[in-house]
Amino acid sequence: MQFAAPVSVAWLANFTGAVIVGNDQQHATGINEIHGVVPGDICFVDFEKYYQKCLQSAATIILIDKAVECPPGKTLLVTPQPFVAYNKITAHFRPFQRAYTPISPTATIGSNTHLQPGVVVGHHVSIGSNCIIHPNVVIYDHCVIGNNVVIHANTVIGSDAFYFKRTKTNAVQYDKMLSCGRVVIEDHVEIGACCTIDRGVSADTIIGRGTKLDNQVHIGHDTVIDKNVLIAGQVGVAGVAHIEDEVILWGQVGVNKDLTIGKGTVIYAQSGVASSLPGNKTYFGSPVLEAKAKMKEIAWLKRLPEIWEKLKKES
Repeated sequence: MQFAAPVSVAWLANFTGAVIVGNDQQHATGINEIHGVVPGDICFVDFEKYYQKCLQSAATIILIDKAVECPPGKTLLVTPQPFVAYNKITAHFRPFQRAYTPISPTATIGSNTHLQPGVVVGHHVSIGSNCIIHPNVVIYDHCVIGNNVVIHANTVIGSDAFYFKRTKTNAVQYDKMLSCGRVVIEDHVEIGACCTIDRGVSADTIIGRGTKLDNQVHIGHDTVIDKNVLIAGQVGVAGVAHIEDEVILWGQVGVNKDLTIGKGTVIYAQSGVASSLPGNKTYFGSPVLEAKAKMKEIAWLKRLPEIWEKLKKES
């Protein structure tokens, strides 16, 4: 998320109760997670094994739980609970806004776009021209819909990221990381009925131009789907995945977080993608293998009883 105007580190330190280490004249221009930071962003870290990744990232201002050597040109905001401070900043700059009408007066809707009965459009949403939004679709605040987009009934665009920090005091609990990102749907996308697309935690979940989603598809936070991707029913994609151009995911494929599926990949139904895959190949199974190799493996597994009986007779 980018701020409407730069914010001084002095103000941030006072607001969060943090201690400044390093450059005390900096200004923050946004807040983001480690995988999406750009210069001017605030990021946070509260595990020592991730210190260097965060300190060496593009982030300019780092919320951290211990004073360490500050890299040149950066500012540390030292606080016992960086996660809490991060959430406090998020809530301040992107607070929850109640809705009192189905279509927010702050939304912009392009020419020749039609919204069927029951559609809810949140604050600061932008919808392009020549779109059809079917009944009971919900589009949360700040989402962006391009031109010539079709969204079928009961789909939800921009619900919160499924992102919780596990903590343990007397008992295990899960503290929510507040979402301030968006969903951006590009031109000529069609989204089926009863789909759910989570907004980014602090950046964008993106559905690329010409991509088509079947019914009951879930796309996790900060995932980027490129152009002309085809996704069949009941596919689930976890957060921060990158699906490149012209990929096809057939029904009930499950995609893990933080991975890339290369351009032109085809994944057969009910497969599980656990790690990144090179493009222009066909895969099957859970975890996936190249389809031909997986089919051979299955064929051999089917022969195991026969082979076992043969070995017993020979012995």
